Amino acid sequence: MLLTTLKRYPDHKKENLQAWDSADELLLKYLESCELTDKRVLIINDAFGALACSLSILGGELTSYTDSFVSQKAILRNSSGTRQTLSDLEALSGVYDFVLIKLPKNLSFLEDILCRITGHLRPGSRLICAAMLKHLAPASFPLLQKYIGETTTSLAEKKARLVFASFEKEPVPSPYPLEVAIEGFAHPFTNHSNLFSREKLDFGTKFFLAQIPQGEYAKILDLGCGNGIIGIAAKQRNPAAQMIFSDESRMALQSAQINYAKFFPEDTSAGFIWTNGYEDQERESVDLVLCNPPFHQEKTISDQIAWQMFVDAQRALRVGGTLRVVGNSHLGYHLKLKRIFGNSKIVTLNERFMIVDAVKSARVVQ
Repeated sequence: MLLTTLKRYPDHKKENLQAWDSADELLLKYLESCELTDKRVLIINDAFGALACSLSILGGELTSYTDSFVSQKAILRNSSGTRQTLSDLEALSGVYDFVLIKLPKNLSFLEDILCRITGHLRPGSRLICAAMLKHLAPASFPLLQKYIGETTTSLAEKKARLVFASFEKEPVPSPYPLEVAIEGFAHPFTNHSNLFSREKLDFGTKFFLAQIPQGEYAKILDLGCGNGIIGIAAKQRNPAAQMIFSDESRMALQSAQINYAKFFPEDTSAGFIWTNGYEDQERESVDLVLCNPPFHQEKTISDQIAWQMFVDAQRALRVGGTLRVVGNSHLGYHLKLKRIFGNSKIVTLNERFMIVDAVKSARVVQ
């Protein structure tokens, strides 16, 4: 299948970003010289299916792992040849002859991946990593050498490079997830490796925690929940409310589910939804949405994620319901929300962050 036929997910009509990069091209070009027939191949972090889609015609047993709902959706859309698509590293099985990794930005995530695959490699199993030069962190090399073996690199081509290693170490347990104590909370938080600010509480969330509203809310949505701390604080202040947690990262959702059970072990009413924003969920069913949106997808900085989350929140809210958002002041979320909801109100701000409310009115129901 030609790379030019690949489509990104979700579709943005005004966005002309392609669904592959030069690192994908360089890796696929190299693999043309490899015999993959009857080999077990594990693909990790295939953003939109460029690797799974192209390799499915070469034979071999393909498994694709991604933590991202967006990536999994794109892979399944673009490629029907992938034998298995996983979203949990615990679900890996058997021994792989080749492991193909698009190197992640998050080095903790990379370390976690490397540790967990060591139990699924044989001596000589080949690891091939691909990255654009601008995203190839020098700290990736010590991790590969520590857990896999000595590394070599390809020549750079179109600002991309490959990193090679053959497995010559022993299986090791992963140091993740982490247990992190947060002041004011009775239990430590379990944070998986691909969470934002997994080792400490970030400043935006800390600011937001002091502004969680209390009211007559039947259902509260923690949109883009991360480890669930915002939703947990909301439940503490609104004990009668049903909580819903959603995130695009499977690891984030797993962390939130573990953490919620620590604080509310008897509550079985909470929902945990792995999805892009809150797409395809029940409309006009939520009274309060709390959101600390990301402003990037992997290494691509964009406001598209925040826009979709705000639109999804507007659809999910009942008339009269409120979306409360925190973000860096320069992002201008109060202006974006006014365009979507027809109104917005700055609740409070400090030198870096702004908290904004938008209320759903009947005249802007979408």
